[in-house]
This record gives sequence, structure tokens and C-alpha cells, in this order.
Amino acid sequence: FMEFRTISDSKRAFLPLLLLGDEQEDMVNRYLDRGTLWALYDGGLRAVCVVTEEGAGDFEIKNLAVAPESQRQGYGRAMVEHVVRQCRGRGKRLLVGTGDSPLTLPFYEACGFRECGRIEGFFAENYDHPIYEAGRRLTDMVLLDMEL
Repeated sequence: FMEFRTISDSKRAFLPLLLLGDEQEDMVNRYLDRGTLWALYDGGLRAVCVVTEEGAGDFEIKNLAVAPESQRQGYGRAMVEHVVRQCRGRGKRLLVGTGDSPLTLPFYEACGFRECGRIEGFFAENYDHPIYEAGRRLTDMVLLDMEL
């Protein structure tokens, strides 16, 4: 059965999986300590997610990563649904910023997020190497949100 755990100590032990969701460690370090880290277990670690409280009723998914062998099995969606349950009643909006990728945008849209903006050049300006997903270089961050 799926079990969600809130991780308070030794968050960096989850770095190998977190780096799948955000591949530059200094970027992960910017939000890991101030965010809530959830881990999803189902006969082993399947997914992790870091959510921060950004003020004005906004929560933001900073990192969502599913273990490669567990992808496309519903664990990412289960984690988003868990985050929504945890934040609902405590905030107004759940945000996520991601690359303009044919892999991630449809996933978040299927979870109920809608595009609400872009940060042009975010990946090119904030990462020390080019970021590619599905053969496409990511340059802009696409901002998505959902009401809680």
C-alpha cells in the first residue's frame, strides 16, 4: 500500500532522487531546508516532493521526482494529490514551475494545473549547464497553478 512520509531529518539522503526533478544541487539546496519534503513508499521509495510556502496563500511544488523504475505508474499523480490534500485549507493556490517539455507539461495539466505565466530564460540563466528533456533544450520556466 502507498504510504506518504514527511521527512524532517536527513533530507539530503534523498538527493539522488531529488536531482532527477532538479538536476543542479545548488538549486535544490536553495529550497530543501525551507520546504516540506514528502516521500512516497510502496514496497520501496517511489517518489519525493518538496513544497514551499511562498506567502499570500501560495504553496509551490519546487521538486517532484519519481524513481525511474516507477515512472508512468501513477506515483507522480498520487504525490500531487497528496500535496493538494495537505495544502488545501491552508492556502489559496498551488504553484509549480517547470520546463516547456512535452513530458512534464501534459502531466501537470492532467493533474489540474493551468499555465499562468512564464519566466523567460530561467534555465539558461540559472543553471550551469544546458537542461534537456525529451530532446528539447529547456530555456523558459512555465508557471502553472491551481486553486486549492
